[in-house]
Amino acid sequence: MKHIQIALDGPAGAGKSTIAKLVAKDLGFTYIDTGAMYRAVTLKAMKLGIDMNNEADYEFLYSTQFQFEDGHLFMDGIDVSNHVRSTEISNNVSLVSSFLSVREQLVMIQQEMAQKVSVVMDGRDIGFKVLPDADFKFFLTASIEERATRRHQDNLKRNIHSNIEQLKEEIARRDYLDTTREHSPLRPATDALIVDTSHMSIAE
Repeated sequence: MKHIQIALDGPAGAGKSTIAKLVAKDLGFTYIDTGAMYRAVTLKAMKLGIDMNNEADYEFLYSTQFQFEDGHLFMDGIDVSNHVRSTEISNNVSLVSSFLSVREQLVMIQQEMAQKVSVVMDGRDIGFKVLPDADFKFFLTASIEERATRRHQDNLKRNIHSNIEQLKEEIARRDYLDTTREHSPLRPATDALIVDTSHMSIAE
């Protein structure tokens, strides 16, 4: 049986994770949140107390284990799904994901995951880098205002303090870093369907 690959790309807060989870559940596919994996690496780097600006210090990644179960990310056997959503992680993940060695290792892990089962994979470089031959490719986007509002509501549900204006600034900064980085900058694949979710409900 052929495994199906669905790629969802887009900036933070565009609705990728929400939609990917629902599609994966409806189809009985495995949902892979690649952004959470970069966040998990950021979390581990902080806990280890490494020099986060030194790419060589991320060698711990080669012995780090990742697994997705029922939409939850386990790193080294521990569920880190909620821990990786803190503001501190959000403000540092662009730095971590800018390192070529980090990206290459995680891309390899993500590609291996997609070879074993049918997947709905979301991130920022899935359609053109991780799964260039994916059966279906989508690029979700939305206005900064709408994305900040969504992130604020998500934070409130997780009992995380947030300020919408500050979130707008953080998202704009993240967009700049993600679209201008040297390795795998955020952009839609040439064959991806672009969907602006700014004024769309989850069901739409």
